[in-house]
Amino acid sequence: MRFAYYQRLSPAEQRIYRQSDAVTEVPLRTPATLRPRVEGVREALLQEDRAALQAATQSLARALTERLEVAGVEVEVLETRPSNDEGELHGLYTWAPGQRPRIQVWMRTAKRGRVVAFRTYLRTFLHELCHHLDFLWLELGASFHTEGFFQRESSLFGQLVPPSAGVERSEAADTGKWSTSTRRGRR
Repeated sequence: MRFAYYQRLSPAEQRIYRQSDAVTEVPLRTPATLRPRVEGVREALLQEDRAALQAATQSLARALTERLEVAGVEVEVLETRPSNDEGELHGLYTWAPGQRPRIQVWMRTAKRGRVVAFRTYLRTFLHELCHHLDFLWLELGASFHTEGFFQRESSLFGQLVPPSAGVERSEAADTGKWSTSTRRGRR
């Protein structure tokens, strides 16, 4: 199934969309060895320590990109999510010519200022990382939200978090996800 916006894409973009949609997994070698880094992210989030959370998330990003043999990405953890009438911005991936790719993630909800749930935070980070992987691992000219894209995000999450792990509270407050990616220059 293709999302409705597919029809508005150029033929070249439709080809990239189909390529993205065809890849449903990001296989990791020995993913269990990355779980201590994931636990570091969880602990820093529970302690509400932005600097420690940024360091732990950067460490996880470095380990993932090294394992997938792609260039690294800078991670920036910010406090309260920006919001508008469409919802809250959970994460942002940017890559401008001549600059290092960057992932920004926010650790607090806009409405109540609460620290986001661990699973929500990790999924947001992995979502933005998947944009990075679209460009460098899959070597696509653009990064579209396709079913394959969301399956790749889930594939990473499933390898990093055992099925019963990671739920410390209801995540109902983390609705209204607004995530985007930008890449200046070549699409």
